[in-house]
Amino acid sequence: MSNINKKIVMIYPKMPVTFWTLDFSLPFANKKAFMSPLGLITVAAMIPKNYTIEFFDLNVTKLDENKIKEADLVFLSAMIIQKESFNEIVNICHKHETPVVAGGPYPTTSHDKIENVDYFVLNEGEVTLPQFLADYEKGSPKKIYWDETKADITKSPTPRFDLLNIDKYVTMTLQSSRGCPFNCEFCDVIEMFGRIPRYKTPDQFIKEMEVLYNLNYRDVIFIVDDNFIGNLKKAKELLHVIINWQKQKDYPFVLSTNTTINLAQDEELLDLMVEAGFKIVFIGIETPSEEILTNINKKQNLNEKILTSIEKIQKRGLEIMGGFVVGFDNEPKNIFDLQINLIEQSSIVAATVSLLMVLPKTQLYYRLQKEGRLLKEALGDNTTHTEINYIPTMPKEELIEGYKKIILEIYNPKNYFKRSLDFIKKIPVEKVIEGKLKARKVLGKEKLYKIKIVIKSLIKQSFSSYGKHYLYFLLKVLKYNSIFLPHAIMFAMRGHHFFKTTDLVINKKEKKIKPKD
Repeated sequence: MSNINKKIVMIYPKMPVTFWTLDFSLPFANKKAFMSPLGLITVAAMIPKNYTIEFFDLNVTKLDENKIKEADLVFLSAMIIQKESFNEIVNICHKHETPVVAGGPYPTTSHDKIENVDYFVLNEGEVTLPQFLADYEKGSPKKIYWDETKADITKSPTPRFDLLNIDKYVTMTLQSSRGCPFNCEFCDVIEMFGRIPRYKTPDQFIKEMEVLYNLNYRDVIFIVDDNFIGNLKKAKELLHVIINWQKQKDYPFVLSTNTTINLAQDEELLDLMVEAGFKIVFIGIETPSEEILTNINKKQNLNEKILTSIEKIQKRGLEIMGGFVVGFDNEPKNIFDLQINLIEQSSIVAATVSLLMVLPKTQLYYRLQKEGRLLKEALGDNTTHTEINYIPTMPKEELIEGYKKIILEIYNPKNYFKRSLDFIKKIPVEKVIEGKLKARKVLGKEKLYKIKIVIKSLIKQSFSSYGKHYLYFLLKVLKYNSIFLPHAIMFAMRGHHFFKTTDLVINKKEKKIKPKD
């Protein structure tokens, strides 16, 4: 059987509109999706050469149902938030009697509730996929492949970026590590990937950057690590290598990643990240309440006052995208005002506020299950759905109304643009000048592309319902320092998405269909 060519169709399901998908901002840049699907193209790199692979990211392209009919196997990977699209694809495959192989976070945590999937290849693909392929080639595949062994990711293959239409994504994704040393009660990352961070070798990671570079990609790379700085020594070793590579190539990539707030306490680490070309870090801030942070075991947020830590990072020129959550046990009645005040005082422009979602197999899940407070399985989307899957200590209606109050306040255009201006004034001008000096030369075609983006923003946003706030913001930025105009345009385009998405949540409009405007 191993000598016979087999056809695999790989499908990445649709993402619903959420605050962090930036769907309404994508048309400004002629993009189709925010981030590339790293997991499935990594799996593709593990498939033997006697298989042909066709790849569909349904966030970028339509699915040709005939391809499913012709396939020997369909591979699916999904997060919980994608389960509706995932189930639709599974049903199409079932209709055409094409076997489905499913893996990724959603199948790993919920395979016992998923129907019509022929083979589940769960946990980490580097471990379980070879087991499945060996059995499949012998003609005796099992229904479920489950192995909790943590993969040696120094042996992980370079993802198949060639399968993607890379021009249709805002950011390409890479991974340098898996796992996080912390022990937050509500987090499923540590349950899936462990508390001992595992790192790729610096040379291995640079090779992956080289692949993207050789595909003529020149834009943003999001390093999707659970916590990029989970092992400080390893992170610094990698950063030194990235810095050397970026300098040799004239800084072709802008970098962003996930970290924890303890980044603020390491001056050397901050300097290295800036030197490496990082511009944005996503940090789970969660709540202003120190008592709640202690209760949920997020003690890394208690090393110093949260506003002090935030300002330290921002003053290095790094933008913080902040994650905030309401719905924890025993929150004070004024938690919603406290969250609003923290977001405004911190000048965090992109604040992703969510209702607490109890994810499967987390410490929180088992505690609430024991207490009889679980209502149903997680939807996965905790920013645009005003549904919760547990019994909160605060009255449910009060919690949901409080959540709506927060997003209405922080994504009121006037408040959003004020916060954007406040952050711009925190960015050291010398860091921006330094960044411009070391940045690669922008080609004429790219200049034209960027000019078109600015023109789209000016036309669309000037004549929008918030047009006066937009124009006032741009004038304020120009008056302060014109060097920040690119920042202002970027924040404004993001704001367009946040305003539209807030309207979806408040007015309960249809969220499944990708926006056209």
